[in-house]
Amino acid sequence: RARMSQFLGPRTAIYTAKHLAAAKDWYTAVLGFGPYFDEPYYVGFNIKGYELGIVPDESAEITRSGAGTAYWGVPNADAAWGRLLELGAAPYEPLEDHGVRIGAVRDPFGNILGVIEHPAFKAESD
Repeated sequence: RARMSQFLGPRTAIYTAKHLAAAKDWYTAVLGFGPYFDEPYYVGFNIKGYELGIVPDESAEITRSGAGTAYWGVPNADAAWGRLLELGAAPYEPLEDHGVRIGAVRDPFGNILGVIEHPAFKAESD
């Protein structure tokens, strides 16, 4: 008999920013829409049922290393990658093809933002 996992899958990626208002504006430009939750302690964007949260961190440094990389699904990795660079992100991991198109940038606030084009992957509903 199959055992049901206690894990439902990633739901929220939390990034930090020294300047929360600037991060909110940048991610609004990246996503094409504003946050659903906007307070001085947390800015939350709902991205098709997944959350990108930004929290203020006065100690946030552009040079810090990430604890991990969240890869956000995109329909066209090349277009998403190009748009992120146009908006001021810096290359972090080159966009490559490994059966899926995958790469990452560093946003203007020091966070690592990955993109992945994975046509065969479909998220399951709860």
